Amino acid sequence: MTDEQTPVEDLGAWRNHFLTLLDRIPLPIAVCSIDGEVHVANPAMAAEWGSTTPGRLRGRSLRELFTPRSEEQIDRLVRALRAGRTSRYPIEVTWRAGKDGAEREGEFTIDPIMAVPSPAPVLLAMLYVRDERPGPPPSPRGSVSEAQARILALAASGATTAAIGKALGLTVDGVNYHLARLSQRWRVQGRTALVAKAYALGVLSPGHWPPVPAEGVIARP
Repeated sequence: MTDEQTPVEDLGAWRNHFLTLLDRIPLPIAVCSIDGEVHVANPAMAAEWGSTTPGRLRGRSLRELFTPRSEEQIDRLVRALRAGRTSRYPIEVTWRAGKDGAEREGEFTIDPIMAVPSPAPVLLAMLYVRDERPGPPPSPRGSVSEAQARILALAASGATTAAIGKALGLTVDGVNYHLARLSQRWRVQGRTALVAKAYALGVLSPGHWPPVPAEGVIARP
């Protein structure tokens, strides 16, 4: 092994460590180019976008989903990047979360980071959700994303977390994130109670084996 090869291999190993860590963080996070194009996103960010997997966000722009409350905050960030400053910048945003239509508001914390070996910075965008309001029209039944409905159906069949992740193309941490988010929303603890709540809210269809999501729960394009 030459001295020139070692730094490249080290960078590859650290990138893998970073991606593993990113999957475990419940805070929605994306790594973007300076124009907002997503390079990498974690499962929490994919859930806000309504995507099944974080990989579907690659190449998309944050501006496609999130609407800044003030263009002045964007202009301030652009001016800072042009001047070579790497301070942390807040940007207040609103958005419609996933397929359940819930309206949310929050704040992006944008950290410009110098990338190696490229001299151009990348942006670490961390989303803090401030508020969650049900979007119109209101539904008398539980409202879940497609990924959450499929996770619940597999969980009801007795599938393990690892098996659910393999079936849906998610990491174990991604599956656990969705389960924890549903448990918090429905105020239940444990997978058994979560599945029972899903049936009580009409998210899972009774009388079917293996379990399936109820008709009309998942929004269709």
